[in-house]
Amino acid sequence: MQRVGAKKGLGQHFLTDKNIARKIVDSMLSQPFASLVEIGPGTGVLTQYILQAEPEEFIAVDLDKESIDYLTVHFPEHANQFVFADFLKYPLEQHGAPMALVGNLPYYISSQILFKALDHRNRVSSMVFMIQKEVAERIAAPPGNKTYGILSVLLQAYYNIEYLFTVHENCFAPPPKVKSAVIRLTRNQRMELGCSHEAFHKVVKASFNQRRKTIRNSLKNIFINLPIESELLTLRPEQLSVDQFAELTHLIEKLNP
Repeated sequence: MQRVGAKKGLGQHFLTDKNIARKIVDSMLSQPFASLVEIGPGTGVLTQYILQAEPEEFIAVDLDKESIDYLTVHFPEHANQFVFADFLKYPLEQHGAPMALVGNLPYYISSQILFKALDHRNRVSSMVFMIQKEVAERIAAPPGNKTYGILSVLLQAYYNIEYLFTVHENCFAPPPKVKSAVIRLTRNQRMELGCSHEAFHKVVKASFNQRRKTIRNSLKNIFINLPIESELLTLRPEQLSVDQFAELTHLIEKLNP
């Protein structure tokens, strides 16, 4: 088997620059982990450097059977580590913790993959992903930035975010129409928010869905009771830090048991 054809329906843009691949793997290997999962290995440009590092527990998950077959042929001694599966449905619980995730993610499901990692935040200790540059900037944006939004708050609540470097379109086959970026997310020390994660998610999402309005106006039709004395309700969502969103959610939960 000589090659893997990029499939538009799977959002595939295969990384071809080996120097970029080495940098991504090195960025991932700098963090401690017990198990490592590569998402969407494609033609194995990252996989080859991961295997050279000989991680104790490693699997690569891809929804493209052609990619799995290709990797099995080219790395036959690791055939049992290549899994034909949808990562979004894959049971991470069967692998050791702390877990690291790495991959060149299809743009169209990058947010879903990040939300799945959030659901497993006490297992997933680090992630190094190549994603659309615009999304990477949004995730890393601080409060007050015009790109600060839902993903920024939800991910920064549990992870330290580092925007590592930008990747040009010409480093891929076929080239995407936009630039990409590599980010690293490392689990922080926050285990609890002082409110439920579900309520926190609901408040953050509702607030940013109408980001030009004050938070009070965004939430008044969602929650029966709001802490009317809280000055946080008078602000716009991009003005609130993670801690302030958690504080506001805690107040709302107390009033809406």
